[in-house]
Amino acid sequence: MLLGVVVCLNYWADVNNRVSSHLPTDHSWFEWLFAHGAYSVQHLENPLFTARQNAPDGVNMMANTSLLGVTLPLAPLTLLLGPQVVYALYLGGALAATAGTSYWMLSRHLVRSRAAAFVGGAFLGFAPGIVHHANGQPNFVSNFLLPLIVVRVFRLAEPGRWRRNGLVLGLLVAYQIFINEEMLLLTAMACLVIVVAYAAMRPRLAWARAGTFAAGLGTGGALALLLTAYPIWFQFNGPQSYRGLQGGVFHSWGEDVVAFVTFPRDTIAGTEAVEATIGMTEQNTWFGWPLVLLSVVALVLLVRRSLVARILAVLVVLFSVAALGPEIRFNGELTGIAGPWSYIPADLPLVEMMMPTRLTLVTTAALGVLLALAWDAVAGHRSPVPAPRAPEGAATDRRRPRWQHLVGYAAISLAVLPLLPTPLPAEPVDPPPAFITSGAWRPYVPDGRTLVPVPIPSNVHGLPTLRWSALTGHEFPIPAGYFIGPNLDGEGVFGAPNRPTSTLIYQTMDAGELPEISDENRRQAVEDLRFWRASVVVLGAHPREPVLRDLLTALLGAPQRVDDVWLWDVRDRV
Repeated sequence: MLLGVVVCLNYWADVNNRVSSHLPTDHSWFEWLFAHGAYSVQHLENPLFTARQNAPDGVNMMANTSLLGVTLPLAPLTLLLGPQVVYALYLGGALAATAGTSYWMLSRHLVRSRAAAFVGGAFLGFAPGIVHHANGQPNFVSNFLLPLIVVRVFRLAEPGRWRRNGLVLGLLVAYQIFINEEMLLLTAMACLVIVVAYAAMRPRLAWARAGTFAAGLGTGGALALLLTAYPIWFQFNGPQSYRGLQGGVFHSWGEDVVAFVTFPRDTIAGTEAVEATIGMTEQNTWFGWPLVLLSVVALVLLVRRSLVARILAVLVVLFSVAALGPEIRFNGELTGIAGPWSYIPADLPLVEMMMPTRLTLVTTAALGVLLALAWDAVAGHRSPVPAPRAPEGAATDRRRPRWQHLVGYAAISLAVLPLLPTPLPAEPVDPPPAFITSGAWRPYVPDGRTLVPVPIPSNVHGLPTLRWSALTGHEFPIPAGYFIGPNLDGEGVFGAPNRPTSTLIYQTMDAGELPEISDENRRQAVEDLRFWRASVVVLGAHPREPVLRDLLTALLGAPQRVDDVWLWDVRDRV
């Protein structure tokens, strides 16, 4: 919990007016999602779809990172405290909860030492890649169900309990689908590798337990499918669904080889300067050289006497190599050497939506378990708390000289301490205009019409105006926005396809000067406003406010000054 507070400390300095300086638009998107959950509960609307963004087409929330498993239960808190406060509360809480469930998994099923479980659990909750995703992507730190899912998978083979274990697994999987499907997929891939590795290393035991395991797995799968059949159908076939991403933009994001031994930015040993060399990646494997060295030594020492360590070695090697992507990258430069993903079709279902670098999140999990095993092995028979059951293949207790214990604890500590997280970088963001927060907009926006904020929200522009919608509880719909939706060919693209007027606004912002406006531009503006079902166009304080005001005046005529905004009432035109 303390680490969760530390990570979010810069947000709490001014929680209502600060966002991630690394991913400010993602931060605002997730604030918007918390508001969406509250709006759906308050108005009893289908949470799988919304027309409050990208009006009039709307957004398929199942086809986006909607975090419905969190935003809906927390709706009362969001209505009470606002999405900014709930975002910061949840971000730190999700990190701590993941560490907590990881500690439970390790202490109950893999190690005897509570200290070992604490070290491993802390790493699993606050690993470099996880903390880096906390910069605006709380769905990737919401991993508190994954240790429970892994435990339940490997309890499926318990004689006489396959039905209960299967039902619990099905419930957990169904819930995880509404938190983060990608992390669930990575967990499923890891479990598959573990099962295959176990079967190869213990073929007789695996065969003896195969029937019970299959029965439990079938029960869990059937229940999860039953509970999520409609939402999954809606994700791929509902309104505003799509097939893959245009150009397979994620397919080429492989991990840099040097990243494995690099200290991540958001830790006590990291600096921002390193991003200028390797590049601004997700830092999923920025473990630093001490942890990499310790992991290699620990695996060498443990694999001969620990089945769990041998399986961890398989996970580390397989997923680390697979994460290198279609072309090997070294210290920020492409080497021309083909990577493993060069042999995988970019349009393969599921694969086309995956980022190779994120496969190393499985490596991260394996290293967290390895840290716990290493500490447990160092502790030996002196561990104060016996495990409820002796883990199969776990290292055996042996008395060692005291200095060996001290060296072991010191080595693990020196590998982990440099990775302690620091407060995430945050930057101030302008609050919405008083015209928006006071409700002065209400007389101008009747039911069925939209408020068009300028800049029009997109994945590049309009971060403050997207927050207008979030911080007013979605009381008015807006056009465009920050999401993934279909283009004319049904492929997924970021944001709404630009219309002539939104393109003109973005070009004017980038150039900083007013272009020549033609009658055709004015005609297109009216057509676009009619498409958006606009009732009013609103321009608040903005670095480009003068040129944007001149542009909209040239397109729509003279504005009104209402409170602290410029306003164009277009109800009589569209």
